[in-house]
Amino acid sequence: MYLGNFLLVFLNLPLIPLWVKVLKVPYPILFPLIVLFCVVGAYSLKNSASDILVMTGFGIAGYLMKKLKYEGAPLVMAFVLGPMLELNLRRSLMVSDGSFTIFFIRPISATILILALVILCLPFLPNLRRKKPEAEEII
Repeated sequence: MYLGNFLLVFLNLPLIPLWVKVLKVPYPILFPLIVLFCVVGAYSLKNSASDILVMTGFGIAGYLMKKLKYEGAPLVMAFVLGPMLELNLRRSLMVSDGSFTIFFIRPISATILILALVILCLPFLPNLRRKKPEAEEII
């Protein structure tokens, strides 16, 4: 790590003027180059055109998420943590012979489930506190 960081600093310090020039490249020229490098990188992994389709699909999904103001971090976390969650859920269910009660009778997991439920209900509390205006009678 230290050697890699040293080489990175050693190579990048003289190249700072070049990186500044790259930043001055207009967006209409830079964008197709970025897309080209992404396509070449996706194809070069397995020499499969389906990888380009997957990359394009995720690119469109990311664009739509940005336009619709959705955060991308939870999706990335789901992709990273999802397989581990499935594996450990399967292990827990095998230990308990398929019974979900193991999650409620163990103190740590019960506490975590209760906290998750409370956190999920917190956004609804302000709506419950507000009194609904009573309908006025028309005479």
